[in-house]
Amino acid sequence: MKQEIKAKKKVKYSLEFEVKSSPKILYNYLSNASSLEEWFADKVTIREGDFIFHWDGTEQRAHIVTKKENQMIRYKWVTDDKKDETFFQFEIVQDEITSDVALIVTDFAEEEEKEENSMLWDSQIHNLMHIIGS
Repeated sequence: MKQEIKAKKKVKYSLEFEVKSSPKILYNYLSNASSLEEWFADKVTIREGDFIFHWDGTEQRAHIVTKKENQMIRYKWVTDDKKDETFFQFEIVQDEITSDVALIVTDFAEEEEKEENSMLWDSQIHNLMHIIGS
């Protein structure tokens, strides 16, 4: 008897970080392979227009779905599941009055992994802020 394994539904979540940086500098660290290598992955290469992220001997491939210079960039993991609607996105928001800059990270995780993934993003973004002197 064949049993079907149902994939657990991933939930979308967003995290907001205050960053002391100009949107232009911050965007470079979110969209440039060599800059992503400084804080996001051990190594980042580009192959056939896709970003290949390397961590501890594993690699994951993503392509840019959409981007707006100095405002946002959305990556989609390349997976075998064509119905997978998940992505991860960096959005830069600057307050018109105070000029404060916020980085909003949007990602997807299974409900029971959401807290752990949020802590990982928190750690990664703090690495980023340290590198840019924020």
